[in-house]
Amino acid sequence: MNYQVNEKGYYGDFGGAYIPEMLYPNVEELRTTYLDIMNEPSFKKEFDQLLKDYVGRPSPLYFAKRLSEKHNTKVYLKREDLNHTGAHKVNNTIGQILVAKRLGKNRIIAETGAGQHGVATATVCALMGIKCIVYMGEIDIKRQAPNVARMKMLGAEVRPAKSGSKTLKDATNEAIRDWINNPVDTHYIIGSAIGPHPYPDMVTRFQSIISEEIKWQLKEKEGKENPDYVVACIGGGSNAAGTYYHFLDNPNVGIIAVEAAGKGVDSGESAATSQLGKEGIIHGCKTLLMQTPDGQITEPYSISAGLDYPGVGPLHSHLYKTKRAEFYSVTDDDAMAAGLELSQLEGIIPAIESSHALAIFNDKKFKPEDIVVISLSGRGDKDLDTYINYFKL
Repeated sequence: MNYQVNEKGYYGDFGGAYIPEMLYPNVEELRTTYLDIMNEPSFKKEFDQLLKDYVGRPSPLYFAKRLSEKHNTKVYLKREDLNHTGAHKVNNTIGQILVAKRLGKNRIIAETGAGQHGVATATVCALMGIKCIVYMGEIDIKRQAPNVARMKMLGAEVRPAKSGSKTLKDATNEAIRDWINNPVDTHYIIGSAIGPHPYPDMVTRFQSIISEEIKWQLKEKEGKENPDYVVACIGGGSNAAGTYYHFLDNPNVGIIAVEAAGKGVDSGESAATSQLGKEGIIHGCKTLLMQTPDGQITEPYSISAGLDYPGVGPLHSHLYKTKRAEFYSVTDDDAMAAGLELSQLEGIIPAIESSHALAIFNDKKFKPEDIVVISLSGRGDKDLDTYINYFKL
């Protein structure tokens, strides 16, 4: 079984580029050049240098001693929360801004849910002196106010999406409309492993630095490159794609994906795409998608602003359909409890997205000798209001 994208932009049955005619030149320009650009020695040198000196990579692979003792297995946390800007998102925005520069683009647009991708995009635009517009759902603007302030401080314009559920899906719609209206000078930095080909593959390749580092870091710590399991939360799925990338073709490494069940998979307020989704097309690709019987997109829900997306990236749909990955759905309550547990056992306050991955121990039992690497995709600063209100701190 092949888990890499094929020349037509598909992972098995999922992927492709379902786009309006107006966007065809943009997407085609990217598709025909992205691999050549990424393979240029000058690009690699600049990308690696920025990851090291600006982002602060490699991010540590931390053995969580007290968490390991509690759950009777060996737990390592890949500390993406320690990156500049506080999450994995910056790995991708650094890469894409360098691609945009080489394509001669002087205006950047992005969509954001939790605000982390918006902050990471605004950050690299400030770094490179390029105009930045971030679309964000009106509801997300309210619940992620600190990140909105960061984006504005970095010089970005934040435009609210006021249609639909006023969250990530709607922000993405607005960004695509903007791109159609400004095709020549604008590059759209998509923040997740979703969208028309080549975006899912390009984003995954930029994020694959995560699993690349895990291999050599684990070799140093455990004398072996491959863990028994890699675990990540999934919304659109870029941190997960990067965490899994170098283990996809190794059947000895278990892949675990954790989705947001919200108030329960069958509650009507959930974002558990693998269980509730059917094949459909969203934001330029064919993937698993939560939808009504007549194909209208169902509104997702999660306490986490980064996981309430009605679909999942095409790579993850392929991993689900082929059973290469195990998918679990975690409720708001279990995720919040897992976030509090990590805070009090290890002194690390995780993003609520990452807390979903940490809740895996409720559903999956590991052996004492198993090495379990969990992607700690982001830090909890942006979610403090949600934690405060939930726990009445």
